[in-house]
Amino acid sequence: MALKQFKPVTASLRGTVLIDRTGLWKGKPVKALTEGKSHSGGRNNHGHITSRFRGGGHKQSYRMIDFKRRKFDVPGVIERLEYDPNRTAFIALVKYQDGELSYIIAPQRVKAGDTVVSGLKVDIKPGNAMPLAAIPVGTIIHNIELKQGAGAKVARSAGQFAQLVGKDSGYAQIKLMSGELRVVRGECMATIRAVSNPDNSNQSLGKAGRSRWLGRKPHQRGVVMNPVDHPHGGGEGRTSGGRHPVTPWGKPTKGYKTRVNKRTDSLIIRRRNKGK
Repeated sequence: MALKQFKPVTASLRGTVLIDRTGLWKGKPVKALTEGKSHSGGRNNHGHITSRFRGGGHKQSYRMIDFKRRKFDVPGVIERLEYDPNRTAFIALVKYQDGELSYIIAPQRVKAGDTVVSGLKVDIKPGNAMPLAAIPVGTIIHNIELKQGAGAKVARSAGQFAQLVGKDSGYAQIKLMSGELRVVRGECMATIRAVSNPDNSNQSLGKAGRSRWLGRKPHQRGVVMNPVDHPHGGGEGRTSGGRHPVTPWGKPTKGYKTRVNKRTDSLIIRRRNKGK
């Protein structure tokens, strides 16, 4: 999909750059593969806001995506590509030979009419899924499981991919886009090629209202608040905070390591690239 620019007949359209979705299905999703979805507005079960600046937005239904791809050796034909409001990637409706319908994350370079299949040993084609142990080294992959049978957890959003760089002792080494190098069990499933919609990050929403449609409310900076509301607040005139950046509750926000998962530390060979 390409990017779409507009004739600047209004001020907001002058800077608007959106994804051109002309090739996507324009009707409703398959009702049997959707379920209702409620919005919390960032509030927990007590009604307290625990995630700020969320609320409103268009009503959405959730599309049930097959992240496990356990329907082995049953070819399926891609009926159409669809927009999914719950994720940045496009989704593909697959009709298997036995008549079953399913949604999968659409990879790049697939179109309606293409055939996809999952199995222990299948062709290296976009959309096909197989265990990491059966995929050749150097292949670009997405939808990677971290635990056998648990469903894909890594490289699922628009344009994302990882590269299989090695195999050893029942483990596969994968390099992520962040630069992290980690090992995953060879029995875990992955799908060939990168995720669709790589231009998603190049969009410019153009106006505040489009963010509101997506359920994002205006973000109020702490430095413009009063001291009673935020640690960065107060002061005569504009200040740059006067301290290291923190949340309203005093927890550091930049450069503060929050990873606490010793169970999987041994699976990470090289940490992700440091920020500038």
